[in-house]
Amino acid sequence: MKKKTINSGYRPKSRLTLMVFLLFSCCGFLANHASAQVKNIVLVHGAFADGSGYEEVYRILKSHGYNVSVVPNPDTGIPDDVAATNRVLARLDGPCILAGHSYGGAIISIAGLSKKVAGLVYIAAFVPDPGHSLFDLLNSAPHDPLTGINPPDKFGFDWYDKAKFHTGFCADLPQAEADFMYDSQVPIANSAFLYKFKDVAWKTKPCWYIVASDDHSIPPVLERSMGKKTGGKVYEIKASHVVFISHAKEVATILETAAKSARIN
Repeated sequence: MKKKTINSGYRPKSRLTLMVFLLFSCCGFLANHASAQVKNIVLVHGAFADGSGYEEVYRILKSHGYNVSVVPNPDTGIPDDVAATNRVLARLDGPCILAGHSYGGAIISIAGLSKKVAGLVYIAAFVPDPGHSLFDLLNSAPHDPLTGINPPDKFGFDWYDKAKFHTGFCADLPQAEADFMYDSQVPIANSAFLYKFKDVAWKTKPCWYIVASDDHSIPPVLERSMGKKTGGKVYEIKASHVVFISHAKEVATILETAAKSARIN
């Protein structure tokens, strides 16, 4: 009996079609994966302020579809404040951009080591070096006579001087707003300025830095230097130390730029 032969050209053709389909599917997946954007943004406040200062930045980012979290860090020392930030990071579904203002830059430099952090944004903020303290950074720049950071009180906390609060901290805000911020300020543990840093995230994570050119709390010359050493994009805004309040729209735009640029691994 004659054996029935099967069309020998069919299977190779099917395999070739399948391989091409899988190849294009894979390429499409990789392309979509590579182009995905970070949708979480976490904001960390600095000393003498609280998270409410981010309200306008928060509103702008939320209106553009981002998931925004504001860390309620207590300013009681680097370990405590990093722990508060890590608790917020743990609640996120997916990666984030982690931003810090002023002393918040010290916090994100450690908390940013988390795998959930895709990039760091420093807002007129400290960028600490391994083996050094924030006092070391401040002492590396000329003293600004308008700054009003007082010596620690008997409890070990630093407060901002009332006579210099408006001019030294938030000169581009209305007097009434400055008065409220002074009376609701969050003091910072002096130990935070003495803490010696070890591993810092800006060494390995993409960074963006915002210089406040009219800052009298952190010298702008120091901010430019710290921004440059991160190796990231440096922006300059003519603003007081609280640039994230007085120029919320510009700061929100830079945060969005970071979110769009920092790809998900």
